[in-house]
Amino acid sequence: MEKLYLVPTPIGNLEDITLRAISVLKEVDLILAEDTRTSGKLLQRYEISTPMQSHHMHNEHKTLDGIIKRLKSGEQIALISDAGTPAISDPGFLLTRACVENDIPVECLPGATAFVPALVQSGLPNDRFVFEGFLPPKKGRQTRLKQLAEESRTLIFYESPYKLLKTLSDLSEYFGADRRVSVSRELTKLYEETIRGTLEEVQEHFKNKAPKGELVIVVAGKKDGKTSG
Repeated sequence: MEKLYLVPTPIGNLEDITLRAISVLKEVDLILAEDTRTSGKLLQRYEISTPMQSHHMHNEHKTLDGIIKRLKSGEQIALISDAGTPAISDPGFLLTRACVENDIPVECLPGATAFVPALVQSGLPNDRFVFEGFLPPKKGRQTRLKQLAEESRTLIFYESPYKLLKTLSDLSEYFGADRRVSVSRELTKLYEETIRGTLEEVQEHFKNKAPKGELVIVVAGKKDGKTSG
């Protein structure tokens, strides 16, 4: 029976994959991979010989119809991203929506995603939170920051090492320099690190030590009508 599986993959340490994920990747007819070279290393590690096809943000509109046709013919297909859970700041939404519209079953396996460990180990409230992903690079950035400055729930952002200082500076400007923040990098990898403090303190840290690797920023929400968290 046709089905699309959304399969989380490790965000760093290749051992962070479930037995069920390995089983599904071995049994499906096709694996859609964001980068077949990156995913090839994971498949080789677990002796998965299922055929792969490239599916990323630059070609997903073009390949969508062909994938839906294959699914309608009775195939089972797994979608994976380079790291973490598909559709979380990665390709996956368009295909999932198309499957739902065509009454094709969709099943997302539980597994790795970067923002959950970053949030849990941040030391900030995690009972209520907002995942924002990447902030708009230019258009709409200021408007979004002004809106989020009033948010009382813990905020989570993704950022590249090249833009971290700019983002911390912007957050400090709109949220207040003494708002609490936690920045995690290289999660599950050898040089995993989490830096905690105020926005001012953490910004100063990364001015003296250039950030490397993908980053998750966790910021305290606004409390009691105050600017700082």
